[in-house]
Amino acid sequence: QVVESGGGSAQAGESLRLSCTASGSSSSNYCLAWFRRRAPGSEREGVATLDSDGTQHYLDSVKGRFAASKDNNQNTLHLLMNALKPEDTGMYTCAAVWCPRYYTCGYCWTDPKGVWGQGTQVTVSS
Repeated sequence: QVVESGGGSAQAGESLRLSCTASGSSSSNYCLAWFRRRAPGSEREGVATLDSDGTQHYLDSVKGRFAASKDNNQNTLHLLMNALKPEDTGMYTCAAVWCPRYYTCGYCWTDPKGVWGQGTQVTVSS
């Protein structure tokens, strides 16, 4: 099970924080990652994920503004979204992406298969 929290509305330039917690599985062969759709039916974009060694992967348009981090238990992924822009508006969904041993999250999230959360809306006004 994947549960998201956070999101909501913000003015351009403000910050929001999203959190995603995975539970119910003893397997460690998954990566938590944030995705978004900026409009219903639009292309899904991978926003952020972290490799187990801490390597960070971001959508180009959010680099330098968004920061992903994990809790020590590794089951929660936070996404701090700074300097928000109206084009960051969208439905943000977290997924526990299946990722076999020896593969990195940066690879697995490009073809995400796994358990998805319900999503949380982020709306940024100018």
